[in-house]
Amino acid sequence: MKRFAMPFAIVLLLGACGQRADLEPLAGETLPPPPYGATDPLTADELLEHDPQAVPERSVELRRESEEREDDPFDLPPEG
Repeated sequence: MKRFAMPFAIVLLLGACGQRADLEPLAGETLPPPPYGATDPLTADELLEHDPQAVPERSVELRRESEEREDDPFDLPPEG
């Protein structure tokens, strides 16, 4: 029973440490200045959003069957 209780307690403690409040800058700190041309500074949530170029969608289908690889001219053995 002890072998089950310890991991269960750890999982409960780790699950309870999540933050539920909105993000705010530290005391005495400010958010970065607004981007050029923007009138209002961005909020913390807006700063956390990724633009489409930072997280592109996958445009290539994964290989589903074993296929012969083409020769890679940059696959060189290590020097030494």
